[in-house]
Amino acid sequence: MGLPPFRNEPYLDWNDQENVKRVRAALEKVGGELGRSYPLIIGGKEVETEGEIVSVNPARPQQVVGRVARATEREASLALDAATRAFADWSRTAPEARARILLRAAAIMRRRKAEMIAWEIYEGGKPWPEADAQVSEAIDFLEYYAREMLRLKEGAEVHSVAGEESRYFYQPMGVGVIIAPWNFPTAILTGMSSAAIVTGNTIVMKPSEFTSVIGAKVAEIFFEAGLPEGVLNFCAGYGSEIGDYLVSDPRTRFISFTGSMRTGLRINELAAKPNGQKWIKRVIAEMGGKDAMIIDDSADLEAASSDIVRSAYGYAGQKCSAASRAIVHADVYDEVLRRVVEKARALRVGAPDGPEVFVGPLISEPQFEKVSGYIEVGREEGERVLGEDPGDPKDGYFVTPTVYAGVDPKARIAQEEIFGPVLAFIKARDFEDALAIANDSPYGLTGGLYSNDREHLERARHEFHVGNLYFNRHITGALVGVQPFGGFGLSGTDSKAGGPDYLQQHMLPKTVVERF
Repeated sequence: MGLPPFRNEPYLDWNDQENVKRVRAALEKVGGELGRSYPLIIGGKEVETEGEIVSVNPARPQQVVGRVARATEREASLALDAATRAFADWSRTAPEARARILLRAAAIMRRRKAEMIAWEIYEGGKPWPEADAQVSEAIDFLEYYAREMLRLKEGAEVHSVAGEESRYFYQPMGVGVIIAPWNFPTAILTGMSSAAIVTGNTIVMKPSEFTSVIGAKVAEIFFEAGLPEGVLNFCAGYGSEIGDYLVSDPRTRFISFTGSMRTGLRINELAAKPNGQKWIKRVIAEMGGKDAMIIDDSADLEAASSDIVRSAYGYAGQKCSAASRAIVHADVYDEVLRRVVEKARALRVGAPDGPEVFVGPLISEPQFEKVSGYIEVGREEGERVLGEDPGDPKDGYFVTPTVYAGVDPKARIAQEEIFGPVLAFIKARDFEDALAIANDSPYGLTGGLYSNDREHLERARHEFHVGNLYFNRHITGALVGVQPFGGFGLSGTDSKAGGPDYLQQHMLPKTVVERF
């Protein structure tokens, strides 16, 4: 296949009023579709269920975005059956044909970009730039993984001895279970699903219960792209009701998961227990972070302060890559704190009705209550220098940008993943102390260092123990093909989504030797 080189999907320019008009028109169109019902899709057939998942707009919780059929173990079993049946034919389908499905899905999503942005705004509570960025990322995953499969289809070069031919190539694994999060419901769901599909596997797709309508739209795009029946089975449901079943079932060959550390560790534990299958299940997991930005005494303080704010409060801090710890050299601590508070106070908070809103709602009432609880904990662990007490969740799940100063590195708000707009400021004696504080975490996803000291930069390059490390810039918004994403420690299996090693994790390498 002759394809142009991969390039990242460009973001929309919100100074261009035509882009604003297109999204407003899409919001109006999608607004007319709110409240609709969506069935499961199993083996290419619509499946209705007795129960349903009611999805609401987190900025306006009284507004129902949609009602999605709610799978039980019965439907989960049907989905595994359908995926198992479809695997024989799909695994034999030429890699080029599988790649074309992804390329067509990318073209469809690009044409429907404004519509998908609108669904993100309604169901995900995404500010416009965040919604645009993650729909663009979903397109990137489709384009990048299609090209990666074409690169890998012949296998890897190995040596042959005289009189023999040795081949090393990759083959599909089997049925995969895709368990996606709510914070990037288009991008991560599309990325995990497309990687499994293009490598010749069949899948059971389980989106988050908080963003199941977006999950239905992503599945719809794959079907429109020509995916055969049973290759993708849309199986929305609650993790507490079908998660363990899907993970433990012997028909499941691998699990691709993004979510909390607690759930990821449970998946890993369940997958490790033999249950009649003839394989060791593979787990590809990304499980969150407690990410730190170090600011030393040589840093550009204005740039550092701006990027702390961007990293901490984008999408209300609901990113596994978000900065939740600012570790600042004692000599510049007060100045950085002052600048961060000033900049964070100026952020626009509210329902994402226009591109000027920076901080939207939290995703759900349970998440609102969790973050509110950490704000209470913070009262005992630091001085709140920015932020207000959360309001009534009936008015939307909003929490304003919050900063706690003078936080001990061992405090709960400095150690536990909050997943909200809460930033802990920690004072470090020197760079050595700052690096030790940053590494004192069970997580190891992203981190950042602002410094003009080459010795500090080079030391951090090797001793700041995270999977994605950024120097003198913000620490969120990893680009497919540019910043492969995944973390160390209890942040997951360091799967490096959007990178050159990702697809191989969905395949089995095989060596075949023929003597002549």
